[in-house]
Amino acid sequence: MNFFDMLMTPIRAIKLRYVPLLLIYFAYGASGFTAVAETFWVKEQLTLSAEDLIALGVWLTVPWTIKMIFGQMVDSFTLFGSNRKIYVYIGALLMTAGIFLMIGLVSNAAWLVMYAKEKVYILASVIMVVGFVMQDVVADTMSTEVVDTTQSDEEIKKELAMIQVLARLSLGLAIFTVAGLKGWLAEIYSYETMFKISLFIPVLSIIGVSLVKLNPVKSSPLNKKIFFGGFIFAVFVVLIGYNEVPYSQEIVFVVSLGVVLYMLRTLIEDLDPDTVKHIQMAMIVIFVYRAMPSVGPALSWWEIDVLGFDKAFFGTLGQIGAALALVGMWMSSKYIINQSIGKVLIWLTVIGSILSLPILAMYYDLHTMLGLDARTVAIVDTAVSSPFDYIAGVLMLTLVAVYAPEGKKGTWFALMASLMNIALSAAGLFSKYLNQVFVLTREINENGVVTTPANYDDLGMLLWIAIGIGFVVPILTILKFNPDPKIKKTK
Repeated sequence: MNFFDMLMTPIRAIKLRYVPLLLIYFAYGASGFTAVAETFWVKEQLTLSAEDLIALGVWLTVPWTIKMIFGQMVDSFTLFGSNRKIYVYIGALLMTAGIFLMIGLVSNAAWLVMYAKEKVYILASVIMVVGFVMQDVVADTMSTEVVDTTQSDEEIKKELAMIQVLARLSLGLAIFTVAGLKGWLAEIYSYETMFKISLFIPVLSIIGVSLVKLNPVKSSPLNKKIFFGGFIFAVFVVLIGYNEVPYSQEIVFVVSLGVVLYMLRTLIEDLDPDTVKHIQMAMIVIFVYRAMPSVGPALSWWEIDVLGFDKAFFGTLGQIGAALALVGMWMSSKYIINQSIGKVLIWLTVIGSILSLPILAMYYDLHTMLGLDARTVAIVDTAVSSPFDYIAGVLMLTLVAVYAPEGKKGTWFALMASLMNIALSAAGLFSKYLNQVFVLTREINENGVVTTPANYDDLGMLLWIAIGIGFVVPILTILKFNPDPKIKKTK
């Protein structure tokens, strides 16, 4: 495989029928435009602890967990003559509402002063996430419907894999486009202006879906067990969260995992036993790979307070990371669709663990001993590690796409996305527990008085544990449960 061949593979693969799908992914990729401004605003204006923010992250995965409701709607409900475009419009409307709430919040608007900032922030975050979920359901469903079904099964599998690569490239291109801007503009403009500018995101998705003519898709019968079961589950989650039931996150996690696994079993029960076995192994691998804990927001706080990273530098890191992730995905696209998924995931785990070590070394001040600037180390580490998370994401989505059952693809993708996001909830819970054991705090200053001093003493131990778990557990799981769907065409 020569360089020119690697460069041209994604370009040759693009077809006009992929464009609406890629536009939606592009809009989603641009959603991080306000991330740097939001991180600094939260640090400056809210009193949420690292544990609180991790807990919020767990709750924000819930809309993704109940994605099966939206999947059933896309599969079975036609609104205003559409079962695709209308849901993109609804998603854009929800995103817009969430952004307007954030504009009011960061500008201390009079119509929000009677509400606690933390509660408004959580509400706005949830509304925006629901909008993204709705658009994501449509994109996932379309990703299997744009395939040329006149090909052989092996060719269809390869095209499914390439569509996932192109979707990630579109998403990566958007991330690259906004990565540097979000930090640099956050240095120049107010938080209010940054959120006003971010209104281009829902507008972009509306323009994209409005200009594209899609083939009509026949609706399938409603799976009442999945739809109403998902709806009841959603009500249960809201009631548990609203009433602040003790251990509510753990209760929601256990119940949601049980509900989604039951629904998946219902969906695949009519498939042959061998296919069911491979699907089950794929689900285990995906779940464990996604459930690995992280350090949490305290790492960013430490980088800001101790290493002196500012908004512009975070933007620079984002720009470098997004650019190299895009290049890495582009250049590896042909390799990805021709390799054993399990083997590549193992290598990604090993590489990812190795590339976590520079941050750990900086905590112990090794960069100073070696005469290196912290920003230089961060840039190099970001540059080297950037492509690998993207590649892992494509591989997991390819596993999902390969086994998508006919006539149930919207629900299938929604349920598998729910499972992957339940895994993220597990990661969030593990991270929360680690942050309860190793308490890390940023300095909180109220009216010129330091109410909480900064404390990063246990960050090193937390990094060691997170890196160790993230290395050992995925490799053991993949070795035991590798579904190994051979994307490579048999000669």
